[in-house]
Formats: sequence, structure tokens, C-alpha cells
Amino acid sequence: MTGMTHHFLKMNGLGNDFVVLDLRREPLALTDALARAIANRETGIGCDQLITIEEPRNGGDAFMGIRNQDGGTVEACGNAARCIGKLILEETGKDAVIIETLGGNTVATRADAENIAVDMGEPRLKWNEIPLSEEFQDTRGIELEVGPLGNPIMHSPGVVNVGNPHAVFFVDDVDAIELDRIGPMLEHHPLFPERANISVAEVISPTHLKIRTWERGVGLTKACGTAACASTVAAIRRRKTERRITVSLPGGDLTVEWREADNHIYMTGAAALDYEGEIDPAKLLAGAA
Repeated sequence: MTGMTHHFLKMNGLGNDFVVLDLRREPLALTDALARAIANRETGIGCDQLITIEEPRNGGDAFMGIRNQDGGTVEACGNAARCIGKLILEETGKDAVIIETLGGNTVATRADAENIAVDMGEPRLKWNEIPLSEEFQDTRGIELEVGPLGNPIMHSPGVVNVGNPHAVFFVDDVDAIELDRIGPMLEHHPLFPERANISVAEVISPTHLKIRTWERGVGLTKACGTAACASTVAAIRRRKTERRITVSLPGGDLTVEWREADNHIYMTGAAALDYEGEIDPAKLLAGAA
């Protein structure tokens, strides 16, 4: 591996940033340690997620692999789907492309000159699909509290799987919640056997939701596309918003629609290429040692 370099792209969706490696053109034995070294913001390139573009496995246009900062493989990432969708749309010249992930297929299209729309598929709402370690008949609000007994800071999150597990707490003010302190505890709560992404959501109006997210394996993030989708579904199930809304995240806004016609979630937002370069995996691993 010494002396071998690999081309990378640095991309972002609303500040949720990615290092993208195209393994179709440059194969690479990607280990957890190497993923962590690339994602390290001090000694590596730095990113929320490391994304790989691979040959399709089930008839799509490309397979998207996703690894978090901790090196762990995850099933879905909405912001990355828009970024990879943008690349594959440009590469193929098609009007719509299928991006395969471990969490299912995502269809990407051009919404306009700046924005990419992705069909995130149907949400999974049953307790064993999320999954939870205990059975709950109603996942619109499960029994989980944070704070003093009888006077919790937040409680009764809606739980949704949109390719990965999410818990969404509705609060009066998302900025008043110490998510950097509470998030790690909830991510690893025994109720979530595969851990969970934790969001706090504030209803601004029936067409506007504001959220902040502690992302599983990453931490606080400027934007999490799947959290925007999960929060929209959770809000609609609790009759707090309409079916097509604006979701404001620290990094910017997304448009999310949970369509009644086909039960699919559609997310629209920006996808940007920041820069590109070369990495030397051996040097990165040595620097992270």
C-alpha cells in the first residue's frame, strides 16, 4: 500500500460532509481503521461519513457504501444519497438513477439546477423493524424519558426506520436541549439494540419543522437527511404538520414530503462538490497510529 494514492472527492449536503472514494475505478481494501483515519479531522481528510461508490449489486446504477467517523458501516444517509445521486446523474446523463444502499434503493433526480431530489422509500414503523428491544404497539410515542422523574426534559419519542433507526423527541426549543450531553446516552440506550440517531424537533408551523440531530457513530451534525425524513414522518404521525414541509437544520433547509399516494418519503436539497485530491492510505494509517 505504501506510495499508492487514491483519488477522492470532498462533498457536502448542507454542511454534512463526506469523503467520496470511487472504488469502481480504484479498488481499495477499506478497513475500519482506514475509514477512521480518513475521517479524522486532525490527521486525515476529515468528514462525517466516508462514502464509497461501488459497482451495483442488484440492477441499480451504483452501490453506495457508508461508514461513519467511528469506522462502522451504516445502512443509509440521505445527504450522501443526494451527493452520489448528483455524481451518477452527471456521469450517466439519465433523468433518474438508482443508488443502492444496505438500507434499500434510493432514486435520485434533478429537482432544479441546484437541488437533487431523492426517493427515500417507505418508512418502517413497527417496533421490530426499527428495531427496538421491547415490543411497543404504538411507535408514535414510546415510553422513554430524559430528566427528573415526573418532570422530564423530554419524553415519548416517535421512532422510525428510514433505512436506519431514529428516535425523535418533540420539544419547545431545540436550542435549549444539551444534545451533546444527552445524545450519546440515548444513542446507546438499551431500547435500541442497533443504536439510534437521536433528534430533537420543534414545530415552527404546520409546514415548518426545526431539528437538531445527534448522529449514530458521528455525534452532533450540521445536517442529517435521514433525520429530516424521520422527523417529518414522526410529526405527521402525531398530526403536528402537513405532509410536505420545510425542515430546517443547522446547515440549512430541506424539503421533505411523505406522500400519501405511495407511502414514500421524498427529500429535496442541495449537494455540493467542495474540492478533490489524492490520499495515501499508508501515510494516513501511520499518522493515526
